[in-house]
Amino acid sequence: MPELSPSQPSAKEPPERTAVAVAGAPHAVEGTPGPPPVTDDPAVTDAVAVDLLRSAVMRLGRRLKHQRVDESLSPTEMSVLGTLARCGSATPGELARKEHVQPPSMTRIVALLESKGLVRLDPHPEDRRQKVVSQTEQAEAMLEESRRKRNAWLAELAGRLDEEERAALRVAAPVLEKLANL
Repeated sequence: MPELSPSQPSAKEPPERTAVAVAGAPHAVEGTPGPPPVTDDPAVTDAVAVDLLRSAVMRLGRRLKHQRVDESLSPTEMSVLGTLARCGSATPGELARKEHVQPPSMTRIVALLESKGLVRLDPHPEDRRQKVVSQTEQAEAMLEESRRKRNAWLAELAGRLDEEERAALRVAAPVLEKLANL
């Protein structure tokens, strides 16, 4: 078996935590677990909490994306359907702004979703040059099944937490929802 250099931790030993600076405070490198540093400085504590939150939300989001009902849809296509479900019908230009993509990209996404029977295009009530995109009943059913699957997955994960941690999640959920909508 080849010797491991100090930069290659063995599978039996946890990797060393490497300190990096965040607003002047050392903390665990992204992806490595570890408690935040003990400090009385609220700015440092907030910076560390924000860093941990960002990392956790990104990793959890990536894992949630894998809990899909229809593997033939890209995450972007699913996101567009979710936006239509939350915000209602919209023009392709409005969808492009909400999804932070270029209008030509949104035109292609809408065409793909239409070809799959998940959206329909109707004439704009005030501007004949435009179309309004609406989700179909098939899309509504697929999104509901996707929500059910993702909720079940999250509930299973939350079931591994103790009661105090689940209580903290119940308190944090509305705050995270607010952050997501700012």
